[in-house]
Amino acid sequence: MDFTYIIQRSLESLLYEQNSPMLFNSGVFLFSFTAFLFFYALLTHKVRARTLYVIAYSLFFYYKSSGVYVLNLALAIVFNYYWARYMHAQTEAKKKYAMLSLAVVFNAGFLLYFKYTHFILDNFRFLIQADFDKLDIFLPIGISFYTFQTISYLVDVYRGTIKPCDTLEDFAFYLSFFPQLVAGPIVRAKDFLPQIHQRLSFSSEEMGEGLFMILKGLVKKAIIADYISQYANIVYANPSGYSGLENLMAMYTYTLQIYCDFSGYSDMAIGLALVMGFKLPENFRSPYNSMDITEFWRRWHISLSTWLRDYIYIPLGGNRYGEERQFLYLMLTMLIGGLWHGADWKFVFWGGMHGLGLIVHKVVSQTVKQMEWNPKPLQPISWLLTFHFVAFLWVYFRAESFTVAAQSINRIVFNLDWAYLYPFVQAQGLLCVILVLGYAIHFVAEADKERMSQYFATLPTPAKALALLLVIQVVLQVQSENVKPFIYFQF
Repeated sequence: MDFTYIIQRSLESLLYEQNSPMLFNSGVFLFSFTAFLFFYALLTHKVRARTLYVIAYSLFFYYKSSGVYVLNLALAIVFNYYWARYMHAQTEAKKKYAMLSLAVVFNAGFLLYFKYTHFILDNFRFLIQADFDKLDIFLPIGISFYTFQTISYLVDVYRGTIKPCDTLEDFAFYLSFFPQLVAGPIVRAKDFLPQIHQRLSFSSEEMGEGLFMILKGLVKKAIIADYISQYANIVYANPSGYSGLENLMAMYTYTLQIYCDFSGYSDMAIGLALVMGFKLPENFRSPYNSMDITEFWRRWHISLSTWLRDYIYIPLGGNRYGEERQFLYLMLTMLIGGLWHGADWKFVFWGGMHGLGLIVHKVVSQTVKQMEWNPKPLQPISWLLTFHFVAFLWVYFRAESFTVAAQSINRIVFNLDWAYLYPFVQAQGLLCVILVLGYAIHFVAEADKERMSQYFATLPTPAKALALLLVIQVVLQVQSENVKPFIYFQF
C-alpha cells in the first residue's frame, strides 16, 4: 500500500474544488462530519474550546464550499462584531443611526457587487444598446443568507433588542455556524446566541429526533428532488417540444422538487444542529396545505418571510398608515424578496405576483368578513386556487427566461389534452410513483409528522442505524454520478 499516495490524496481532499463544493448530501461531508462529531463530543463541557472548534470546522466547511471567499465571511465577522459594539456605545441618536446605515450599506454592498453586478450591467447594456465584456464575478455560496443574518443582528443591537456579543468568538460562532451557513434558516441572534454558553444535553430522544430530521432531509433531497428534477430539466430545456400535459406534469414536478430540495436542506440543517445540541428555527410547515397565499407565506421559508416582515415591511410602515400605503409596502417588500432570490427580472416578477396575490387576498378576505359569509364551504376551491397560483409562478422561477416560461404556460393553457394522461403514466411510471409519494408525504398532517419523529426517537439504536443504512443505500441507488447542489445555494 502506497501511504504517500494516500496522504497526498487526503491532503488534496482538504482543498477547495469549484466543480465539487462540499454539500450535506456528499460523502466528503458525511465522512468529515462523523470525524468532527467524535472530537466535538470530547469538548462537550469545555465551552470555549468547543466554540473555537466549531468555528474552525465552520470556516473549513465554507472554504470547501466557496474557496477563497471564506475571507469575505471572515471580514464580515470581524467588521460587524467591532462595529456593533462601537455603535451600541454611542449615546447620540443621530450618530447611532448613521452608524447603522453605514453598516447596512457596507454589508449590502458586498451582496450587491457579487450578486447583482451582472444584472445591473446587463440592463445598462440594454439601455445604451452597447456591448462590452462581462466581469468574471463568482457568487459566493450563502452570501444572501449570512448578509441578511448580519443585518438583522445590527438592527437588533441598534433597537436595543439585544446587546452586542461580548467576544469575537461568540459572534463568529453565530455567523459561521455551518449547518445553516450556506442556505439557512436565517437565524436571529436573540434566539441563537443564548444557546452558545448553555450546558449541552445529548439525550437519546434529541439525538434520535436530529437523526430523523437528517434522514428526512436526505430522502427529500437525494431521493425525491434529485430524481424528479431530471424530468423537469428535460421539459424546461424546450417546453415547445412537449405537449400541454407534459408541461403540466413538469410544473407539478418542479413544484414538488423545489419544496423537497429546499425543505430537505432545512431539515438536514436543523437535524445536524440538534445532534450538536442546538435548536434552529422551523423553516417549512407543509406550505402546499395553505388555503390562501397569506397562509402560504406563513408556511414557506418561514425564516425569510418573517425577516422581510420585521426588517422591511414593518419599518416601511406596515399597516400603520392606511390600506393604500399598506398595499404599497407589501408590494415593495415582495419585490425585494423576489430580487433577493435571484438577479433577474423574472424573480422580480415572481415576487411582484406574490405581492399582488397577497393584496388581492386581503381585499377578498375583508369583503367576505364584512358580508359575514361562511368561508368554510369554499375552502377546497380556495386551496386549489392557491396551490395552482403558487405552482404556475414556480414556472417563472424555474424557466431560464420569460420566453421559456411563456412557452410552457402557453402549452398548458392551449394544448392540454387529458387523453395523454394514461400513456404518460405508462411511459413515466416511476416518476408518477415518486410524485404521488412525495405529495402524499407533504400532505401528512403536522401532528402526525411530529408523532413519527417522536416514535423514531424512541427506537433502539440498532433500528436507527438500520434506517440510516437503508436510506444511504437507496440514495446510492438513485443518485447520479455527480452530487447535485441544492437549488437555494445559488441565492
